[in-house]
Amino acid sequence: MNSIIVRSAIVALLAAAVSVLIVSAAVPALGGMVDGTAILMCVLCPLATAWPASAFTFWQSDRLKQAHRELARTHAQLAAAHRRLAEKASRDDMTGMLNRESFFAALDRSRRKTDRGALLIIDADHFKKINDSFGHLTGDRALLEIAAAIARGVRSGDILGRIGGEEFGVFLVGATAKEAERVAERIRREVELIRFRPIDERTIPLTVSIGGANCAPDASVSDLMRAADKRLYQAKNGGRNLVIVDDGIAEAA
Repeated sequence: MNSIIVRSAIVALLAAAVSVLIVSAAVPALGGMVDGTAILMCVLCPLATAWPASAFTFWQSDRLKQAHRELARTHAQLAAAHRRLAEKASRDDMTGMLNRESFFAALDRSRRKTDRGALLIIDADHFKKINDSFGHLTGDRALLEIAAAIARGVRSGDILGRIGGEEFGVFLVGATAKEAERVAERIRREVELIRFRPIDERTIPLTVSIGGANCAPDASVSDLMRAADKRLYQAKNGGRNLVIVDDGIAEAA
């Protein structure tokens, strides 16, 4: 408010000074005479009109600037909220991994950048028995343990997702066949090392079967998924707790 008063006062004084200068130059040129009353009116009239008019203008200008700042702040908050909602919508509520749709969208984006990489499909072995024997809450705890083990086993930059109830997907960006098999075996081992004790002191073994497929230059995401699924079924039929990436089999130690 003080700033508005000062600025409007300056404008009013300038208007008064200009008025005095114009009258002082114009009236004598027209043959008239400028007396004290004329000078006083030249000062009072601009002060009476310019001061409130400029004060109102400055007040409105400041309000507009404040409104713009508030609008920019609100826009930034909305954009941040939108990003948070979009991120939340792309994540599995329980594990925090990408959900199925977001995982395959991310896989597709990665495939457009490079043909190199491998898809792993990881399925928890005998998981229905855990749910049936100990309840779904215990089953959820087991899934969280498995998800954490998968996260420990992958490399930085790999894409992780929960693509089914007890099924996970990992896309190993740029991985060769040997790297894919090595990472898959590390994941299998990490899960096998879990000491899961839902009740008392009894340890419930947790294992996973993993099927993997390496990218081919002309293969679509659907082709990659079918190939990895085929290897997963082979691992399941081979006794579970197995890794099969293409034709390689790494048996459980």
